[in-house]
Amino acid sequence: MSGDYQYIDTPAALAELCARLKGKPWIAVDTEFMRERTYYPELCLVQVATDELVACVDPLALPSLEPLLAVFLDERTVKVLHAARQDLEIFFHMSGKVPQPVFDTQVAARFLGLPDQAGYGAVVQSMLGIILDKSHARTDWARRPLSAAALDYAADDVRHLRNLYHKILGELATRERGAWVEPELKALVDEKLYRPDPDNAWHRVRGVQRLKPKTLTLIKSLAAWRERTAMAENRPRQWIVKDESLMDLAKQLPGDLESLAAVRGVGESLAKRHGAELLKMFGEDGEPSAVERPTRDTPLKPEQEALVDALNALLRLSAARGDVSAASLANRAELERLVRGERELQILKDWRLEMAGRELVEFLEGRLTLSAQGGALKVKPAV
Repeated sequence: MSGDYQYIDTPAALAELCARLKGKPWIAVDTEFMRERTYYPELCLVQVATDELVACVDPLALPSLEPLLAVFLDERTVKVLHAARQDLEIFFHMSGKVPQPVFDTQVAARFLGLPDQAGYGAVVQSMLGIILDKSHARTDWARRPLSAAALDYAADDVRHLRNLYHKILGELATRERGAWVEPELKALVDEKLYRPDPDNAWHRVRGVQRLKPKTLTLIKSLAAWRERTAMAENRPRQWIVKDESLMDLAKQLPGDLESLAAVRGVGESLAKRHGAELLKMFGEDGEPSAVERPTRDTPLKPEQEALVDALNALLRLSAARGDVSAASLANRAELERLVRGERELQILKDWRLEMAGRELVEFLEGRLTLSAQGGALKVKPAV
């Protein structure tokens, strides 16, 4: 199929392509980008397809992608993507809006029995019987010229995505599960998902779950500073300062530039550029400055953790019976809330209640038990 696509690298060709895309009921979309050296993704290629065409648009050769963005923001057209979050983040960063409506084949595949984070190749192989060539997955998409093989690889992503879209829509209709997917797809276009949120960046720091409240408060402040700095300098947050060094700063509480620079992973360069603002966070006498303390639930007791594990096993059984992924029913955080006594949860509404939620509640209330029979877990009424 090599060459079975248009390569768009002039304004005239882009205008012609967008005229053909305008008003289509759906467009398959994928992107290739680089992010190893930047905070924001650097868009290097945009692939689009309909039933009539496949095209690779080169943003590095074009003065503007405004005509294509206008097509993507047209709410008459469904944008079909796989694992859409990063692609949508790029378009949001470029236009200030999230393209909608969106159909994410990774999300939809969860409701047809595939794993929660199933990769594109795995879904294509499972549903279309096609094994994709992934030899160009590590291509440097910012280099020019791109090889014919790399472009054909990129075009394949949308070439098969359009067929995958039709297949998944058909399967969802046959199983009467289209309505199950809709809330998940609508959640994907919430702009809050794509707006950087420095005040909540501490959630990404590895190991925060084990910290005492006082240290955690300082980590929140440090992580917010790192996020804002990474955004301002357009550099990966780990290039500003690594997670391990943030933890060391919060524990050691350096009181001057010399001791700050001595913290592993900080060094003199960072201390000179940002030392004053970092030291200000530590306050006087090693006490953190007044910052808002992040709230968190009281840790579960060991017996409650065991109960969540049991609910998770029961959830997986229900998912297997219903031929959906367990993650499409509930995640562990929701099961923890269930154990804590909350009942205004998605798992206890609509189809999720029928498939799994009612059993989970009956288990919690002692009306169901789990037992091992023949090497498998079984659910049975409590005696």
